Amino acid sequence: MHGGRDVANDASTVFDLVILGGGSGGYAAALRGAQLGLDVALIEKDKVGGTCLHRGCIPTKALLHAGEIADQAREAAQFGVKTSFEGIDIAGVHKYKDEVISGLYKGLQGLVASRKVTYIEGEGRLSSATSVDVNGQRIQGRHILLATGSVPKSLPGLEIDGNRIISSDHALVLDRVPKSAIILGGGVIGVEFASAWKSFGADITIIEGMKHLVPVEDENSSKLLERAFRKRGIKFNLGTFFQKAEYTQDGVKVTLADGKEFEAEVLLVAVGRGPVSQGLGYEEAGVAMDRGYVLVDEYMRTNIPTISAVGDLVPTLQLAHVGFAEGILVAERLAGLKVVPIDYDGVPRVTYCHPEVASVGITEAKAKEIYGADKVVALKYSLAGNGKSKILKTAGEIKLVQVKDGAVVGVHMVGDRMGEQVGEAQLIYNWEALPAEVAQLIHAHPTQNEALGEAHLALAGKPLHAHD
Repeated sequence: MHGGRDVANDASTVFDLVILGGGSGGYAAALRGAQLGLDVALIEKDKVGGTCLHRGCIPTKALLHAGEIADQAREAAQFGVKTSFEGIDIAGVHKYKDEVISGLYKGLQGLVASRKVTYIEGEGRLSSATSVDVNGQRIQGRHILLATGSVPKSLPGLEIDGNRIISSDHALVLDRVPKSAIILGGGVIGVEFASAWKSFGADITIIEGMKHLVPVEDENSSKLLERAFRKRGIKFNLGTFFQKAEYTQDGVKVTLADGKEFEAEVLLVAVGRGPVSQGLGYEEAGVAMDRGYVLVDEYMRTNIPTISAVGDLVPTLQLAHVGFAEGILVAERLAGLKVVPIDYDGVPRVTYCHPEVASVGITEAKAKEIYGADKVVALKYSLAGNGKSKILKTAGEIKLVQVKDGAVVGVHMVGDRMGEQVGEAQLIYNWEALPAEVAQLIHAHPTQNEALGEAHLALAGKPLHAHD
């Protein structure tokens, strides 16, 4: 325990806010709450920063960047640069990844201490509507925030053993590059590991039961990614569900529902993440739940007035930046500020594979469902017409979805570095911009960001570097 109050010697302490879980949602609420003058206790059994910092966003992106460097070394000759690629030093990759995590972790610890948050290390359990038990003590709070996050899921009958059948947690600390891997699940986690491991030299096959990779994205983005993965030699099987997995003499065999079989050295189970809520006293306290998720309203309030919940524990988008926003919303609400519910369609989404997939707003299919097919306009702008993308030798597309004669309601991008363009796309969607309004803004040349401007020029009826 450090920072804030000495609760060990003051059993009468009642905090304004007691937070169970120090991941993205929990620590964001702690930092913002303390900033607004709330007396905050933050309880975490592992390390502040949670999945995102230690087993999710940060380490996976470090692996993907190492993979990008490997690809650049292999392909440098096409840019007139002579290099030789000698392979992956996986210990060196982990050292680099762990240094990134360590630096951010120390910074976050310093932030928590500087805001005078009482940080309690230990496994907490909700003991009433206004208290959490941890380390044999009862921590009282006027309000409780549940932010216990998520863990990798599996499928019925498929046991993740950490040996040949592994989760993303295991994959992040694997002491070798597998010669071959089957990845079960073609969502964000699956395609990111497929991308990194392919860059490291592994032979990859993705098994996805839905019709497309990254199935929640606009279908056009999915098809562009599939085309890019084929060019990279990443194999995938779509539209048939998993049936069973079994050990072979030196690996794993996966059988699908249609009888197809695949063999590899390891099987990475990437079928999503499930909430951490069992055995933590939630049901006993009367918290309304569904399939392990804690149910909340648009202000993150549970059915119990003194309890809120945020992050992967609730059935909203499982993204760190969503956790941040939800945590901040709760802290500001409790501090008496006026808060606005989160528009989850307006949250930027990025899959950091090569090429990247980035989007904000709704898909063309969803727009047609809401507004009617005759009221929706879609425009595609190829990165082939973008100077900076040519220089980078990346292919892809920006697709805009517009309500006829109205605002842009969806921006969907595929290509290297598109995650860095989603910031402006977020403003376009959230400020309900008309194509003509974006078209009159001057975008720097040559940048990839310019492609977003050019797409809106075209949608506004005055294309520059694009055919009518």
